[in-house]
Amino acid sequence: MNSDPALVEAIREALAAAGDAERAVQQQAYMKSAMPCRGLTAPELRALLRPILAGHRIPDSSTWEDTARALWDGATHREEWYAALALLRHRYYRGWHGPELLDLYVHLVRTGRWWDVVDEIASHLVGDVLAVHRAQVTPVIRAWAVDDDLWVRRTSVIAQLGHKEATDTHLLEEVVSDNLEGSPHGSEFFIRKAVGWALREYARTDPAWVLDFVDTHADRLSGLSRREALKHLH
Repeated sequence: MNSDPALVEAIREALAAAGDAERAVQQQAYMKSAMPCRGLTAPELRALLRPILAGHRIPDSSTWEDTARALWDGATHREEWYAALALLRHRYYRGWHGPELLDLYVHLVRTGRWWDVVDEIASHLVGDVLAVHRAQVTPVIRAWAVDDDLWVRRTSVIAQLGHKEATDTHLLEEVVSDNLEGSPHGSEFFIRKAVGWALREYARTDPAWVLDFVDTHADRLSGLSRREALKHLH
């Protein structure tokens, strides 16, 4: 692995020094996390990471990817996961996001296995690559929709959040249909919620399409998914 150990160490030392032990206990309980937290709020974390990431630019995509993976895989506290995602999403490296990173992203999903990290990976990292490389990435998203891992399935369902008029409705219909009631994990809360979220978001762009989908799939759409999908259409 060709990571940047100096950047990894700088981030870990800064997180440890800025931690709030009392808040950390509360955060860990709220997140139902086996991994402890440092106790930083989201604004505090952004402010802490901003100068570190801005002042330590990584020269090549391989080192950037490996550094993010080192931060993630070696994390002892949840904020190190958040820092890895911040590194991946940093504006310096926007030109390095491509289909070749999907293996890393799905690794993060499979190991993160909770909504706070999975939703950011799905809706931003995966979603951004899908938006730019649809022909290459769409088959991967289809495969993820029927994966054994519910978090990989959730990623496929919400990967087009925010795509608006550029949404591939054929793909949206397929991945959502693959995860309705009666499918593996279709009764899981985080799948039902994702289905409703994806439909609700697209309803802002094409309410008629969503209403038709809800009507067509009424027998397999959970109450939660239906309520979420129609939330802004009444």
